[in-house]
Amino acid sequence: MVPRYARPQMTALWEPEAKYRIWFEIEAHATQKLADLGVVPQSAAKALWDWWATNPKIDVEAIDAIEAVTKHDVIAFLDWVAREVGEEARFMHQGMTSSDVLDTTLSVQLARASDLLLEDMDALLAAIRKRAEEHKYTPTIGRSHGIHAEPVTFGLKLAQAYAEFDRCRARLVAARAEIATCAISGAVGTFANVDPQVEAYVAEQLGLAVEPVSTQVIPRDRHAMYFATLAVIAGSIERIAVEIRHLQRTEVLEAEEYFSPGQKGSSAMPHKRNPILTENLTGQARMIRAYALPALENVALWHERDISHSSVERFIGPDATITLDFALARLTGVVDKLLVYPERMEKNLNRMGGLIHSQRVLLALTQAGLTRDDAYRLVQRNAMKVWESDGALSLLELLKADPDVTAALSPAELEEKFDLGYHFKHVDTIFARVFG
Repeated sequence: MVPRYARPQMTALWEPEAKYRIWFEIEAHATQKLADLGVVPQSAAKALWDWWATNPKIDVEAIDAIEAVTKHDVIAFLDWVAREVGEEARFMHQGMTSSDVLDTTLSVQLARASDLLLEDMDALLAAIRKRAEEHKYTPTIGRSHGIHAEPVTFGLKLAQAYAEFDRCRARLVAARAEIATCAISGAVGTFANVDPQVEAYVAEQLGLAVEPVSTQVIPRDRHAMYFATLAVIAGSIERIAVEIRHLQRTEVLEAEEYFSPGQKGSSAMPHKRNPILTENLTGQARMIRAYALPALENVALWHERDISHSSVERFIGPDATITLDFALARLTGVVDKLLVYPERMEKNLNRMGGLIHSQRVLLALTQAGLTRDDAYRLVQRNAMKVWESDGALSLLELLKADPDVTAALSPAELEEKFDLGYHFKHVDTIFARVFG
């Protein structure tokens, strides 16, 4: 985790003290249910909860010191709690394994992280929708292969982004549900020394579902799906970030990141206004996607379990969620403050002498009786003259002067094919599909 790209609320989920508090709750809830089942004394559960009611400070340094000797983090924690609680603490962890604690804790952390990420996505969706409605009918050029294609509106560009992130949100909801499982099944997952009712009780107390069948660990296909979902969200972040970076290029300049008073773009060139936020988002998206691969490689553990996944998840759990949290918040700010230049969009629309209307002429010629190949040839030979003039010539005027074209279409009919508004007649339909 890089502090530069971290926000406090998400970071707090992964602090050692927060982790140990979840560990204790798992152990205490399990002990409570064991007491209810008559396996351990009720006094053991009461001792744990009485101590917890004092809101004790979790002494991370003391636990680390014990682990330095035991070389086992869960044992170190249990030893420390025993020192704090006293004799009754010996009934903790009855029939359980370390993975019961560690895996269930990771489920809690990822579920809570998901809740924060969903809040982030809601804020981003609101910002995108607001700007989409603002620019619903702002004409701009649509590009394919980076080349002028046909007119769109800037609102439609943003509506596409909204629909994409809405799908991302639905995927995250599903991923949260899939990752939020509890396993308290003991060694190799057979419940030989701990009743399944303990697992069900702990799961209920922590807001988790029970893992249908664990092998001492929660199956890592769940985690692979979770981190793959984060990676897809990162891909969508980069998609809109790259679009903004392109639009901010000097020769395009249809939109740009907000440039605050006192901000400087370059240590050498005082005139620079660089898209640093969206470039930064591109880099963060690469990192978030990178965390998906080790999560996929964690699926194939040996037999009932090994711990080759453990060190991986100590990295990717906090790093992926903290980075995505930051990236979503940053993108929300970029969209909210994005500077949009309709006049420049109009200038770029008219940049290439009306080439953007070539398809309408092609279709009109076919409807007038020409074969598609002949119609294409007639439009293309005039369009290439405009292209080679760098937009200095007018496609409409060249078509009007071409007798092979005017034999099929009148000047008035040709002029009608260059109507910009024609391209926007279904904007309302698309918005209704996206926003309801």
